[in-house]
Amino acid sequence: MSHTSDATGRDLSRPVEPSTLYADHLQAATESALTTARHPGSAFAGAGEDLLARLEAHIDGVREELVELMLDLAEHPETAFEEYRSSKAIVDVLARHGIEAQLGAHGVETAIRAELAPRSGAGADGPTLAVLSEYDALPGIGHGCGHNVIAVMGLGAFLGLAKLAEEDSSAVPGRIVYLGTPAEEGHSGKEVMARHRAFDGLDAAVMAHGYGYDLADQLWLGRRTLTVDFHGRTAHASAQPFMGRNALDAASLMYQGIGLLRQQIPPTDRIHAILTSGGDRASIIPDLARLEMYVRSPAPATLRDLSSRIEDIARGAALMTGCGVTVSWDNHPPSLPVRTNEALTGRWVQAQRRRGRDPLPRGVVSETIAASTDFGNVSYRLPGLHPLIKVSDAEVALHTREFAQAAVSDRAKSAAADGAYGLAATLLDVLHDPELADAVSAEFEAAGGAIDVERYFS
Repeated sequence: MSHTSDATGRDLSRPVEPSTLYADHLQAATESALTTARHPGSAFAGAGEDLLARLEAHIDGVREELVELMLDLAEHPETAFEEYRSSKAIVDVLARHGIEAQLGAHGVETAIRAELAPRSGAGADGPTLAVLSEYDALPGIGHGCGHNVIAVMGLGAFLGLAKLAEEDSSAVPGRIVYLGTPAEEGHSGKEVMARHRAFDGLDAAVMAHGYGYDLADQLWLGRRTLTVDFHGRTAHASAQPFMGRNALDAASLMYQGIGLLRQQIPPTDRIHAILTSGGDRASIIPDLARLEMYVRSPAPATLRDLSSRIEDIARGAALMTGCGVTVSWDNHPPSLPVRTNEALTGRWVQAQRRRGRDPLPRGVVSETIAASTDFGNVSYRLPGLHPLIKVSDAEVALHTREFAQAAVSDRAKSAAADGAYGLAATLLDVLHDPELADAVSAEFEAAGGAIDVERYFS
């Protein structure tokens, strides 16, 4: 029987606890930056005070209904493409307010579309703007990314604008589209919807995400998925190993190659892989080994370049071992990075300051802490806004049970109303300020305009 402790008494059967020193360093740097960092806000006029005050009152009027739905979604979490109860609950709220919604929109059974059209010709030539909700949960831990909060922020924004338009047909001089967007976690539901024309004809789209800070902007990486199958030849591992071609050797070499590649890639790039198949018995040289991978980078061009380097490693590993290799990209559509529109972001900041929050500018929180979202695909089709709103303590990470608990806390309840107002006010600003609307569009074009997301990696 092997020893279960080393000379220091450490239990060798248990993993070593990770050091918190680097995380502590990042936290200290953030805390230091907090003392001086402030977002410049917006120089645009936006909508008038009277309109914003009336909008705020309408959203606060549905706050309790939003909180009730937020808690209900958390109590009944549903994973990607299975959000049948959640999507119906949202549609039911819209119906209670006299708003007809399409359930099963844009090629997805659990997607939602509703529209607020200009009345009596008022604003018929105005912009068409969208506000988005997410409501899928994570397997095992429920709403550990806070999509229950995201859902009601988008819904509340739409309801607030609808009530304002009902009160005064000239108050919302444009078309507002509400899109319930399923399957963000591990998938790209928005991209599926986009390929079914969900975002055609829109001038901008907005949503907000829960987090441990109020952030006007933060880095979101593009993400692709990859499956690599190595094909070898079986043989008796003892009697005739020379007659085999070991697929596991190829997979092992690729895994090591990825580790070596990490020395020569930017610090914001990410590659993570698991070996899901590598043989069934040690006495048989395996003829199949499979790696599943995520590849992430902060710009579409760098994500494409990183993808090419990963393919080179796969082919090299196959060549070294005499195996065949098949490389399969994007079993789910890829997610692009988020392209931030600063003109929209500035108006969000102004709206949040009205609610007693002060969103931090980009760079205060380290960009080494970065994930991915399919909203990136939207932001490369049209101008987009994707800020973060505080619902938890700073040290609580996304995709944890602790964040799921935070997503039903008093902070989350406040965020539901504050975020709904921020999104609605930003859209109302665009509708009433032609200079702002022009700046939003001009900034998007200056950043490169729309790209062909569907075919970008072809």
